[in-house]
Amino acid sequence: MNRRSFIDMKVQLPRAAGSSSGPLAVPPHAEARKRAQHPLKTYGSGELFDGSTEVGIEHAGSLYRLKITRQGKLILNK
Repeated sequence: MNRRSFIDMKVQLPRAAGSSSGPLAVPPHAEARKRAQHPLKTYGSGELFDGSTEVGIEHAGSLYRLKITRQGKLILNK
């Protein structure tokens, strides 16, 4: 078993208050309502990278680098 599989298997969902069994249930309409209130800002990679293969992102006083790999995937490094 690789490390990633092991880590993923340890993740557990929070339980409902006062409940000792089963994950916390969230009604489907609540999730849709939450998304409608705060729409996700979406940027196309062409618009974000503008011809380059790397961009810098400042967050909480640190600089992060978002890169396009040779395989066309994105990788974020600190």
